Formats: sequence, structure tokens, C-alpha cells
Amino acid sequence: MPKATAVWLIENTALTFEQIAAFCGLHELEVQSIADEEVAIGIIGFDPVANGQLTREEIERCNADPAARLEMAVQDIPRPAPRTKGPRYTPVARRQDKPDAIAWLVRHCPALTDGQISKLIGTTKPTIVAIRERTHWNMANIKPREPVGLELCSRVDLDAALEKAGYVPEPPLEDSDAFPVEQLARTEPDPPDRDPQLG
Repeated sequence: MPKATAVWLIENTALTFEQIAAFCGLHELEVQSIADEEVAIGIIGFDPVANGQLTREEIERCNADPAARLEMAVQDIPRPAPRTKGPRYTPVARRQDKPDAIAWLVRHCPALTDGQISKLIGTTKPTIVAIRERTHWNMANIKPREPVGLELCSRVDLDAALEKAGYVPEPPLEDSDAFPVEQLARTEPDPPDRDPQLG
């Protein structure tokens, strides 16, 4: 709310229009128009000190030196972590993808329990058991697909569930176990003979 902050600074401080404009991200003429009540009429001032954007000491420092610029106060209050616990609301159009996501988790993440899969995808344990035992009514049409790609859970939630389940990813293949380059070269088809007339 840059204009509301500018209104408060104009009414409550002796800062120059240039200082206020630099802090609020406005043009100096726009700040002057606010002071002349040509624009921002009826806007209630927003106190940047109460909001933690500025300190009284910073305002006094800039009042004493018109060439100084206001600096934003550093906030040491930790930001609240976004809520990631439990499944999100799944739109009706995406709910048909849940069996595919369950099948993918059952196949690729066997360390996850039915309860963890239920929380990740937002489904019931009987559905998970039916897919795990291949007795689901629509088993013929279920194709395992990654739940993150289907937007049924986030990568952070999936990684946290795997870590909690004690899942350790398989180490990458070493050079001795890798596919031999000579064998790869032998399996490639020979290039077709080029016609000299075609260049």
C-alpha cells in the first residue's frame, strides 16, 4: 500500500517528498500531489512503524539529513510455514486420477504404508488395499502415474513421507555395472548407403 504509507509519512513526519517517493516507490510529483490532496483523497494513512517496515530512529535519522534515504527495517520474526499437513482439496475432474497415483506409489514406493498413501493422495485405505491386491473394480483401466505430475500431492510432501518411511534410494550404477559401450555400438543399425546422385 504505497500511497497509504505515503499519506502517513506526509502527515506524521518532516521527510522530503523525494525521501518519501524513494521509500514508497512513487514519483516525487505524485507524492507532492498527495500532499496537495489532488490524488489519494480519502485514503487512510498506513503506519509503517506499527507494521514493522520502519523504525522511529530511521525516520529521525532521515529527518535530520534530507539527502539520506529510508531503509526498510529488518524483521527477525519467523514467517509462518505454509500448511502442508494432510491432503489438499482435489477437484472433481482430478479425482479419477487417484487410482493411477495409488498404483504408482504401490509399485515405486513400497516402503509407504497405506496410511501414508491415504494422507498423500486423500483417499481411503480400502481403495489402496484393492489396488494393491489388484481387486479394484476398474483395475483393467488403471495405469500407474506419478502423483506429483498429476498434482495430487507436492514433491515436498512425497519426499517427507518417503523419509519418514525410511526409504533409501538405490545408488546409481557404477561403471562396471553400466551397459557396455561396445555392445551398444554393435546393436545400432548400420547407416543406409547414400545414393551418389542425391549428393
